[in-house]
Amino acid sequence: MLKLTSFVTIPVAAFAVSLGVGAGAAQAAVLGPDAASCASGASGAAVLVKVEGFKARTGNLRVQIYGGNPDDFLAKGKKLSRVDLPVSSSGPMEVCVALPKPGNYAVAVRHDVDGNGKSSRNDGGGFSRNPGLSLVSLKPKYDEVVISVGGHARNVPVVLNYIQGLSIKPIKTASR
Repeated sequence: MLKLTSFVTIPVAAFAVSLGVGAGAAQAAVLGPDAASCASGASGAAVLVKVEGFKARTGNLRVQIYGGNPDDFLAKGKKLSRVDLPVSSSGPMEVCVALPKPGNYAVAVRHDVDGNGKSSRNDGGGFSRNPGLSLVSLKPKYDEVVISVGGHARNVPVVLNYIQGLSIKPIKTASR
């Protein structure tokens, strides 16, 4: 079984500059160390995760990829890849993650609002296929989030959810 693990933290502005993009275009740039894997005409399995619905434009965004084994989903030490980025100042964030091969994967996203690296009630999260969440069931079942990825980049929209009173849901006024 092939196991690929990558841990990357890069400043958004520095990455945009490395692509030759001006600071004003940084919000629209595809982010992450694997950005070229999601470029037009690129081949190879990858996901282009488009994250929307930020409660605040602070902190960090974490995108984690899990493989085809349902028992590994959200299990400590079982992720295939992880990308950490500072939250952009506006708009959705598009993060590209290259995958080892075509197959089934699950995407988990966390918005660490205060950027302290610890989960708290203020943080948001979401998953591939945007399953419904509740305070009783913050962890969806693997079959609710699994996606099939072929030999090219697959677009994966994720809307962030935050605890609001006694429920967990997207922020109505959040920028999408």
